[in-house]
Amino acid sequence: MNALPLLMQRRAGIGFAALAFVAAGWALLPHANRQSTARLIDDICSTVSRPMFSSAPAPEGSAAAARPRTSVKVISCEALPHVPGKSVTTAIVDFPPMAYSPAHRHPGSVTAIILEGMVRSQLAGGPAGDYKPGETFFEPPGTLHLFAENPDPVKHARLVSVFVTEENCGPLVLPP
Repeated sequence: MNALPLLMQRRAGIGFAALAFVAAGWALLPHANRQSTARLIDDICSTVSRPMFSSAPAPEGSAAAARPRTSVKVISCEALPHVPGKSVTTAIVDFPPMAYSPAHRHPGSVTAIILEGMVRSQLAGGPAGDYKPGETFFEPPGTLHLFAENPDPVKHARLVSVFVTEENCGPLVLPP
C-alpha cells in the first residue's frame, strides 16, 4: 500500500487546521486594521495558486500556447529575521516533457538549482543556457526572464527555486 496519498491528506488536514487555528486566534484579538489582515490572508492564499514562472499565458494560437506548462509546489516560506521586510520562499518546479514558461519577471532575487533533466533558460541581454542537474542560474530582481523550457520530448525536468522577496512571501511573479 502506498502511504504517499495518506501522507498528503494528513499534511493538507494539518495545514487547514493550522489556518483555522490562526484565523480563530486572530478573530479573538483586538485589531486596529482588520482589512489589512484580511488582505494579507488573501495575498498569501492567492500567491500559492498563481503560476510562479509565468505572468500570462502565451498568445493564443502560438506554438508556445500548445506546449505543456510548468507546475510549482511551494515547500517553504520564511521571514528573514536579519533582513527586516524580506522573506525567502523555496519551491519545486516541475517541467513536463516539452514544457514552456513564457516571459516574466520576479520582484526579488531568484536562484534556480536543477535537480533532474535539462532546463533551457534565457534572461534579457544574455544567451540561452542549457542547465543540467547540479547546475544553477541566478536572476537579479526585475530582470526579464525571456523563457524557461524543457526541450526534451520524453523526460521531465525539475528544479528548486529560491526567491528572496518582500515579507509575507510574495508576490513571486511580475508581468513581463
